[in-house]
Amino acid sequence: MTLHRLLTPVALAAALFATAAQAQETYKIAYIDPLSGPFANVGELMLAHVQYAVDDVNAKGGIKGTKLQLLQFDSKLSAQESQSALQAAIDQGAKAIVTGGSGSSVVSALVLAVNRWNQRNPGKELIVMNHSSIDPELTGKQCSFWHFQTDANTAMKMKAIANYIKKTPEVKKVYLLNQDYAHGRQWATYGKQMVGLARPDVQFVGEAFHPIGRVKDFAPYIANIKAAGADSVITGNWGQDMTLLLKAAGDAGYNLRYFNHSAGAVPGTVTAVSQARLGELTWVAEWHPGQADSPKVDALAKAYKAKMGKDFLAPRIDLVPRMLAAAITKAGSTDSAKVAKALEDMTYDSVVGPVRMRAEDHQLLIPQVVNTIAPVDGKTVKVGYEGTNYGFRTDAIYTGNEIAQGTDCKMQRP
Repeated sequence: MTLHRLLTPVALAAALFATAAQAQETYKIAYIDPLSGPFANVGELMLAHVQYAVDDVNAKGGIKGTKLQLLQFDSKLSAQESQSALQAAIDQGAKAIVTGGSGSSVVSALVLAVNRWNQRNPGKELIVMNHSSIDPELTGKQCSFWHFQTDANTAMKMKAIANYIKKTPEVKKVYLLNQDYAHGRQWATYGKQMVGLARPDVQFVGEAFHPIGRVKDFAPYIANIKAAGADSVITGNWGQDMTLLLKAAGDAGYNLRYFNHSAGAVPGTVTAVSQARLGELTWVAEWHPGQADSPKVDALAKAYKAKMGKDFLAPRIDLVPRMLAAAITKAGSTDSAKVAKALEDMTYDSVVGPVRMRAEDHQLLIPQVVNTIAPVDGKTVKVGYEGTNYGFRTDAIYTGNEIAQGTDCKMQRP
């Protein structure tokens, strides 16, 4: 005798509802970022932050009983590999993509691929949550209803840096050295524009671009910087391209100031500065380890370290699953179109204070802290990191509204 004959109509309906509910008890998130190659350590760091937040949301009951499930895919820092990973994520039932550590060119390709998928598959749409790729085009001319960015973009970060350099008269001669891809060129362009506007007296004494992740010895670049007489370098380098640059300058005995967007949050950078013993790396992020008056982040960092065995570095990445969960709760649905609309103009009480997802371009307005990796002195830097006596010194703090830029996004909504 079949199950249908054993059950009354009411019981059958209840059973079918329970089966459907069970099928929807997980909301799958696909993490697509580098987990191999020269930037694997960056991808692993970001994955740990996402995984911790997912586990924490689930430990607190999930989203009205629905649990988040994190799928992992290696982008291999390649647009082609990322799109293969995207198809695999779709095949496994993912509804949201978390990315950002693969570089702007890869993330842009992913967003375009998601746009195409969503257009061709109504009712099966995906959302892209971008935590670290900060190309302003992603929330500008290339903006998408399905894409949301939780980090301040390149222009916002350079605005914070320029505001700080305006009050730093010892910066006089600047060299621009950047990775040869879209974001590296943007960092250089915004550097010339915004720093030049803030400090018309600054001299830009040279500029160069190098292949991303392929330079093994930066000594020739350091020699050119020295020959130009620079005292400071505006560089968007990250990962091994930053640590090897610091090493080359240290080996040459060249004391430089570096102005960067996020390198201080990448494992190994503090160690590289401490080993070089010369130079100061100033960067900008929503928070830095050891920052004063940040009890919520301190508590999160302590819990994260206890569970993951690693230092917590990036609230904006931890924020992604939490804002996604809040949007699902607000929407009362896991339907991607409804979740995306719930994310628009959402104000969220994060560990770094209230943040707002700007509706017109899906750019999160989040505070930015200009800070410098410096020796522990017991006053401005109280704690060392990565087993060194170097930590982070707060130089300036700007609200998301203070560094917000205009947008040329023309959002097309479904």
